[in-house]
Amino acid sequence: MATKTTNKKKKGATKVTPLMQQYFSVKAKYPDAILLFRVGDFYETFGEDAVTASQVLGIVLTNRNNGGSKIELAGFPHHSMNVYLPRLVKAGYRVAVCEQLEKPSKEKKIVRRGVTEVVTPGVAIDEQLLDHKKNNFLAALVAGKKERYGLALLDISTGEFLVSEGDRAYTDKLLQSFLPSELLLPKGRRSEVETWLGTQFYTTTVEDWVFTPDYTQEKLRGHFAVNSMKGFGVDNLEVAQIAAGSILHYLETTENTQIQHVNRITRVEPDRYVWLDRFTIRNLELIYPMHPQGVSLIDILDKTISPMGGRLLKKWVALPLKDLNIIRKRHDLVEVFMAEGELRGTCEGYIGEMGDLERLISKVPLNKINPREIVQVRLALAAIGPMREQLMASQNAELVDIAEGLDPCPDLQEMIQQRILTEPPINLAKGGVIADGFDEALDELRFLVKRSNEVLEGICNREREATGIDNLKIGFNNVFGYYLEVTNKHKDKGLVPESWMRKQTLTNAERYITDELKELEAKILGAEEKILAREAVLYQQLVGDMLAYVPAIQKNAHLIARIDCLLSFSKVATRHRYCKPSMNESLVIDIKAGRHPVIEQQLELGTEYVPNDVYLSNEEQQILMITGPNMAGKSALLRQTALISLMAQMGSFVPAESAELGWVDKVFTRVGASDNISSGESTFMVEMNETASILNNISERSLILLDEIGRGTSTYDGISIAWSIAEFLHSNPLANPKTLFATHYHELNELANRFGRIKNFSIATREVGKQVIFLRKLIAGGSQHSFGIHVARLAGMPRAILERAEHILEQLEQKSIVGGQGNGPDEIPIKEVSGEDVRPADLQLSIFETVDPVLGKIKETLQDMQLDGMTPIDCLMKLHEMKKWIDEQ
Repeated sequence: MATKTTNKKKKGATKVTPLMQQYFSVKAKYPDAILLFRVGDFYETFGEDAVTASQVLGIVLTNRNNGGSKIELAGFPHHSMNVYLPRLVKAGYRVAVCEQLEKPSKEKKIVRRGVTEVVTPGVAIDEQLLDHKKNNFLAALVAGKKERYGLALLDISTGEFLVSEGDRAYTDKLLQSFLPSELLLPKGRRSEVETWLGTQFYTTTVEDWVFTPDYTQEKLRGHFAVNSMKGFGVDNLEVAQIAAGSILHYLETTENTQIQHVNRITRVEPDRYVWLDRFTIRNLELIYPMHPQGVSLIDILDKTISPMGGRLLKKWVALPLKDLNIIRKRHDLVEVFMAEGELRGTCEGYIGEMGDLERLISKVPLNKINPREIVQVRLALAAIGPMREQLMASQNAELVDIAEGLDPCPDLQEMIQQRILTEPPINLAKGGVIADGFDEALDELRFLVKRSNEVLEGICNREREATGIDNLKIGFNNVFGYYLEVTNKHKDKGLVPESWMRKQTLTNAERYITDELKELEAKILGAEEKILAREAVLYQQLVGDMLAYVPAIQKNAHLIARIDCLLSFSKVATRHRYCKPSMNESLVIDIKAGRHPVIEQQLELGTEYVPNDVYLSNEEQQILMITGPNMAGKSALLRQTALISLMAQMGSFVPAESAELGWVDKVFTRVGASDNISSGESTFMVEMNETASILNNISERSLILLDEIGRGTSTYDGISIAWSIAEFLHSNPLANPKTLFATHYHELNELANRFGRIKNFSIATREVGKQVIFLRKLIAGGSQHSFGIHVARLAGMPRAILERAEHILEQLEQKSIVGGQGNGPDEIPIKEVSGEDVRPADLQLSIFETVDPVLGKIKETLQDMQLDGMTPIDCLMKLHEMKKWIDEQ
């Protein structure tokens, strides 16, 4: 759209100015981006870009004459780039930055300009566009044969490059785990992918020809300077390599060609990590809470000090391990840090001095590192040395191994110390960056400027004595340089020599120049320009010399991040009384006094979380059928069991008195109610989709959480589905996965009488009159009550509805739906209700058919409402009106 409007302006103009000709030629190369066009001290936007920029940034929209016609114009000062650029990118726009590539001069009518970078959400490196504890991944997704997908993820701000292949469910899981900021797609597959993923991701399409094996593999081999990708272990991942190569192509199109810090590519191996589908990641709230004001597991576990530690911890939480050897090593190191408080405190202190070493060193090849950040690299390396010594002295073999991998890079520290001032400015252009004594030529220029200042002061003193003008002073003006200033008081006395040339008249003074001042001015200004030029050359040499140290510092950053994560686990375990889990090869989960790690931290002060024991075994107690009222804690019990298992396999201690855990390979959850309106899927359809995904992927080591299966349809449909699912999980020939099955269908208690590995449990309650006290304790045996009316009372339901509901419940309990003990679904008889033979489906009573006329009026109103055409305010007003009818009853 922007291009069409701009071209129209161009064609409609009788004469296009040279500046606008240059603008149009650059814009044509980046039609999909907002072009920030440097003109002197401003970045300007034109045409549709100007309209967009003025709206997003809140800047004035004006226009300029384009050789006879007007074109929209909006701009901002170049020094405000760090303010306005992030706002454009966060608003979802691609931004091309066009700089002046040479200094303006009188000889040139127009300076040479060119795009130096294209900023998109996935290639941002500006600190204001990044979350310091979150990776900023650019992803590429490619569909291969037989429903196999290739996925590549690159964080240009850290150099991390990941690839993987798998089916749609696995790819979806990775996307939910890593949540890329930008997703590259072949242009011809966009609609297909958006039908699958919706509009969750910021997507960019790339020409289809880019996604070919020959082109992308050549890109990969060329970047890594290898003949094949075997050394990286990805040579057999053809579709993933296509995705990775397309990312390298995209970086070139966005002017990101200096990426030497992207020096390795890593395969995300499905067999190494616990399988967590997108529903489980969401339902367990591992990384992101389901509600805006909620708290996720990472919020509890993340006590990391460094940004790089925070980013690594997110990966540990999203990708729990299956390798018991690595898991146990993490547990042992957490235990060491818990026991050795002095070592923990020392390491925390040193890590606190390092900053974000990983992202700092990545700025070196990108040529985006400023002088102060280089000094921070030196300070971080200086802290690594003594920390390494502390770890070496710990006598723990694993810590010693980590310490041996740390490299303080003393040569680089010395190089920076010699070349850069201790406290340099952020901006190289301001000068004063390179240390004195490093470069002889620079020192001479600085001496000349310093001496010239002394000479200027001498001239001023000499002229004061020669003229008798006691308040004579020397100043500098950008227009005519150095000058002598004489106040009117002395000017009128005739003390000014005839050789002085008057240059400027002020209200109370005159300014003069002399030949001597002009000569000295030329020397001084020439020296200052040469100083800035020389400093720029020396600075770029230093940045170039730092490139050789990038791999070593990246390794340091990774090891420091690992220590930071283990320290975080130790702090959380100490603060919240977590225990060290015992991991083994069995098929048993035995948790004593387990607690929910998030909920227990959200309780009011003085309220204790009620712990519970959970025992699951594939051979003895495979399925726990858990009944009990709403709000009693069934869902919390389910989630805490899964979270304890996953925390243990992340390497963390767990909230329990003890935990004997056989490792799990998959965790599935079906909890809560949600719909997918954009895809036309009801709550019940979403529930069935998620449940089907679970049942089609079970294994012996799976842990399954099922909460209220079948509640989205009629009672007997729901009971039938839930009953059948429980039978399948118990008796299928594929696997006997450990399952926690929470339900309101008390009829399912009958399953324990029929199947040996299904056991009934309930959440204990105590009734005092009409009040119900939730004890939140898991006890053996099923429950026969749901206490739904009690929960409705707590929610503030109108009293008339509650009283009517109690009356209906009493009638229904007298006419039991299921007659006799031991009746399964195949034995449910037809019962007599109100003198008529009624089938079970007929007992699905409508509240509107069993209560007073006011609610009948509400029913009619709801049926007549056209929800698709109503605004949220309309809905709220109508709801308020219906509530008023009930209150007036």
